[in-house]
Amino acid sequence: MHRTGELYGQFQTLEQQKESATLGMWIFLVTEVLFFGGMFLTYTINRHEYFTAFGVGSNTLDIKLGTINTAVLILSSLTMAMAVWSAQVGKKALVTGFLIATLALGSVFLGIKVVEYKQKFDHHLVPGRNFDVWYHSEHPLPSDDPKEIAAEREELEKATSSQNPKYDPDVNSHAQLYFSLYFAMTGLHALHMIVGAGLLIWLIKVSLSARFTPQYNNPVEIVGLYWHFVDIVWIYLFPLLYLIDRHR
Repeated sequence: MHRTGELYGQFQTLEQQKESATLGMWIFLVTEVLFFGGMFLTYTINRHEYFTAFGVGSNTLDIKLGTINTAVLILSSLTMAMAVWSAQVGKKALVTGFLIATLALGSVFLGIKVVEYKQKFDHHLVPGRNFDVWYHSEHPLPSDDPKEIAAEREELEKATSSQNPKYDPDVNSHAQLYFSLYFAMTGLHALHMIVGAGLLIWLIKVSLSARFTPQYNNPVEIVGLYWHFVDIVWIYLFPLLYLIDRHR
């Protein structure tokens, strides 16, 4: 129950309310670290066990789209930080503008992710009965670069050659394990992005009523912490999933 428009009844001051809310968010983020940590550990163990197949799977990802998405999220962290600053100094119009910009950038990220997922379906790289890591090299699209297709086929042949000291005779099954982790990790991250987008929509609605002031801006700060956490998770996902074997 509210005592005022901003202060809830169980708190004595806005400062106490802010400290409690911030502590609660940090505790929640710690549990999220533990949650994602289990997936990162699973990835690390299997990456070590099936080094060659994971490298093959990584090289089938679109590095350009992954790089663009990384830049988009870094920029969204900047606009989110600017929204927090604007709320703290009382620039109410800027709060709404930066929140809208953050939401737009998050939407761009999710849109690019949909494009990437579609590519995986088209190339039969979705774990299941029809999974085939050779499919794209054997059934290239007219728009595909012949040099890239030739390089992909050469990499697969090398990975399954007994002359390769790190060859993997069951590269298809082990690559499927890589993509299982890829979809699990990026899908969970995308789910967090969708939740964050919902929170941003709520903040935008509240900010349009000019409710956030230098004295009361905790919701913007709390959502900002959540958004930065989601962005940091991607900073780890990007090199682990996209860059692990790009040196060859």
